[in-house]
Amino acid sequence: MPALGALVAEPLFLLADSAMVGHLGTTPLAGLGLASAVLQTIIGLMVFLAYSTTPAVARWLGAGDTRRAVSVGIDGLWLALGLGLVLAAGGLLATPVLVGAFGAGSAVTADAATYLGISMVGLPAMLLVFAATGLLRGLQDTRTPLYVAGIGFGANIALNYVFIYLLGWGISGSAIGTVVAQWGMALVYLVVVATHARRHSAPLRPHRAGMLLGARSGGWLFLRTLSLRAAMLLAVFVAAQLGSPELAAFQIAMTLFATLAFALDALAIAAQALVGLGLGAGDVAGVRAVLRRCLEWGLLAGLILAVVVIGTSGVLGHAFTNADAVTQLLPLTLIVLGASVPLGAVVFVLDGVLIGAGDARYLALTGLVNLAVFVPLAAAVLFWAPTGATGLALLMAAFAFGYLGARAVTLSLRARTLAWMVVGAR
Repeated sequence: MPALGALVAEPLFLLADSAMVGHLGTTPLAGLGLASAVLQTIIGLMVFLAYSTTPAVARWLGAGDTRRAVSVGIDGLWLALGLGLVLAAGGLLATPVLVGAFGAGSAVTADAATYLGISMVGLPAMLLVFAATGLLRGLQDTRTPLYVAGIGFGANIALNYVFIYLLGWGISGSAIGTVVAQWGMALVYLVVVATHARRHSAPLRPHRAGMLLGARSGGWLFLRTLSLRAAMLLAVFVAAQLGSPELAAFQIAMTLFATLAFALDALAIAAQALVGLGLGAGDVAGVRAVLRRCLEWGLLAGLILAVVVIGTSGVLGHAFTNADAVTQLLPLTLIVLGASVPLGAVVFVLDGVLIGAGDARYLALTGLVNLAVFVPLAAAVLFWAPTGATGLALLMAAFAFGYLGARAVTLSLRARTLAWMVVGAR
């Protein structure tokens, strides 16, 4: 439950930005859609900083060496800081090219460049948050990330309101408010990690071998996430070709998808931490029980969320924008999204189990297969689907059932075997 609260708070940053910017007009909202697609891709590719840290820390904890567990997590923090600084500098320089690649209108592209350029300043903070969160999850602590994420979300809303409306900074104010909140969260996490290090006599200085090990183990997860983000970017590209209203509506739909995914990922995070702990301790039966129980809860939660999304599909769009050209496109697309939620629940749980087991190589290689399934589906929508609500719904169906369906097949095939159950601290 604490993992659920923390995970839901993360996409709420984007939900808050979307809702506030959406009331500035269709063009700023579409610009936010492009910028967030790029930014979430960069951040998403770096999620291995949390996903590789959690099982590594959990395995050492399961093996009874808490000092080593904390030390492994601290090496991840140093790696996150280095990567964050490099990516922020490179991303700032590349911002015009990144947002221009979608081929949207000049006004939309300009707003996207403004938001993305400012957001790059917060990138190192977000990567530090990822690594620190992974460390704490590996230590079986999901409450602290809940508190930090909740306070950060509240601060983000307040800052955005002041900067966007009271100071009149528009889409720039949204980006600035989010960056300030992100750095505040990072500083809080650094204090928490330093406290753990002092308690368990773990060194704060970086270890070159540990950082390199984290980079190597995270490489497969990077490739896995790269294929996932490529699929999402391809979907955004197709939406951009359908038109600005369609792109703005798709931004809202994908923001809701991300929120649902993060909510269901609470079980995946629990699986990561508990599977890593169980395998570190050699408890194979316990790991099997975690897999079974997480799947049961995932399907139940997916069915409940499906009913909620489908039942509110006619009114959800009005929470994000008052532009009729956008809200009229959403109901059918949201019905398709809602119907896919139980399938997504299975995908997210199985993904978390295999990440917790350190089975990243399989995830990376099958991720390429899943992407190969989605590409022709997206191309079919691009070339043959009509504009308007029908075309947008077909695009969502290609992603939510075609791509997620391929992931469900490849993950299920692996989970039925024993190949991923490697016991021990490493």
